[in-house]
Amino acid sequence: MGMTILSTKILTSSQKSMLAQADIQLEDYDAIKINYLRVQIDPNFKNIIFTSQNTVKAFLKIMGPKNLKNNTYAGFCVGEKTKSALENNGIKVLEMNHYGAELAKILATKYQNESFLFLCGDKRRNEIPTFLTKHNVEFKEQIIYQNNPNPITFITHFDGILFFSPSGIASFTTKNKMRNSVAFCIGTTTASEAQKHTKKIIIAEKPTVESVLEKAVEYSESNKI
Repeated sequence: MGMTILSTKILTSSQKSMLAQADIQLEDYDAIKINYLRVQIDPNFKNIIFTSQNTVKAFLKIMGPKNLKNNTYAGFCVGEKTKSALENNGIKVLEMNHYGAELAKILATKYQNESFLFLCGDKRRNEIPTFLTKHNVEFKEQIIYQNNPNPITFITHFDGILFFSPSGIASFTTKNKMRNSVAFCIGTTTASEAQKHTKKIIIAEKPTVESVLEKAVEYSESNKI
């Protein structure tokens, strides 16, 4: 019998296939529900910071196709998939980094005299605004979506649980205990939250869903569950 995994994020067909090929049994759900807000994007900014795919989705919902036609926005983003989502919708990406803290350093170094609109959720991390403020980079923060926990009780014990954010861990542990499950985490910040609940933690090589899945497959094969 293969390893059993719970993903705290609904996976795509291709992502599920990665696990199925390794004889890993999957159950998935969204530990966090996203609520997109009805707000207006400040028109005074052309340089926009996007920290996630959720930020992009919220932005696209607000703007609509008409307002993005022939747009002159410049994107500064965290993550390869965030970059792809922006470029697929006609937004030029000037800078991309896998980590918000590193992106902030680039902005403070190369774009010191520019001003930015920092789009985010209501539970955003502090690295970018703290660093920009410290280095006197002009920016405005605008919340365009909400992260709402979606706590569900699981009776099944899983060999591993896939976590993609600290808030996802907080949501899961509201109604469940880690017990002996391995926490596969997308990055160090998520892993820090996981440490409150377990010592069995494996961190992905890159902060992508696929990298988390690769770690789960490696673990399954090495342990021959």
